Amino acid sequence: MKKLSLLLLSVLMTSFAHQASAQFITKEEMIFLTSEWKGERFADGRPKISDELIARARKIGIEEAWQILNNEGYKCQYEGNWKMIHDDVPVIGRAVTATFIPARPDIEKNIKERGWKNGFSGATNAWPISILQKGDVYVASCFGKVNGGTMIGDNLGTSIFAKTGNGVIFDAAARDLTGLEQIQGFNAYVRDFHPSFLVDVVLSGLNTPTRIGNAVVLPGDLVLSDREGVLFIPAHMAEKVIATAEFINLRDKYSKTVLKSGKFTAGQIDAEWTNEIKEDFLDWLGKNPSLGKMTRPELDEIMKKRTW
Repeated sequence: MKKLSLLLLSVLMTSFAHQASAQFITKEEMIFLTSEWKGERFADGRPKISDELIARARKIGIEEAWQILNNEGYKCQYEGNWKMIHDDVPVIGRAVTATFIPARPDIEKNIKERGWKNGFSGATNAWPISILQKGDVYVASCFGKVNGGTMIGDNLGTSIFAKTGNGVIFDAAARDLTGLEQIQGFNAYVRDFHPSFLVDVVLSGLNTPTRIGNAVVLPGDLVLSDREGVLFIPAHMAEKVIATAEFINLRDKYSKTVLKSGKFTAGQIDAEWTNEIKEDFLDWLGKNPSLGKMTRPELDEIMKKRTW
């Protein structure tokens, strides 16, 4: 029994040591963690939300999206209290996640040597940048470090924007603010800006689940940001959140129109819609084709599942 216990302990410790130094998860593990996603995936298994959905996401509000997620039980997806390069350049796209931890000589040596053997080069903070693709958002957790926690300067910022056409979300800092400001279309959500270099940290997870403040992020999540903060929408929830938020926006526009005209009362509009209101809404939408299209079955379905 004692030998069996020692053997079991040895196996557990070996397994833990392997996990502690692992930067990557397998494709199978990626698919397992994001198993609710039924759509297209990248070669490594990361969910690939369509470009069309990302374009639609640029037109919805973070408040509506947060409310929809919150009502569905996804209560740890938002994080605020950011500093930005620009307050009018949203960062919206598919998450590539990275987790950094305080450096320790032995684990940093092992991680670097294995990464170099697998084709990576340079310091570990450059490794996530090397796998970025168009439409990605580099999301990094570096335990909120500011002094010595500057994940990028203007050179790496230029490289990131060239690869993704997008910005970054860092639970850490950035440097070279003046240079970063000159990258047109680029934005960074960071804890602060600082003149120091990145020191004493090492990459512990690349495209693994990570934590950004009070939010949990999985690779492939839809990143939605505005001046208030950042919302991480699980990939499998993206289409539902976007479609529902689009309808809420349409409903608000329609409501203002009919309330101004006196056609219906606020009580009628705020309550469950009658057939008369539904038909009037669809008629109004038909007269405003630039706002989109919707059938009666689609309207009935979205109203039936109303949780907002």
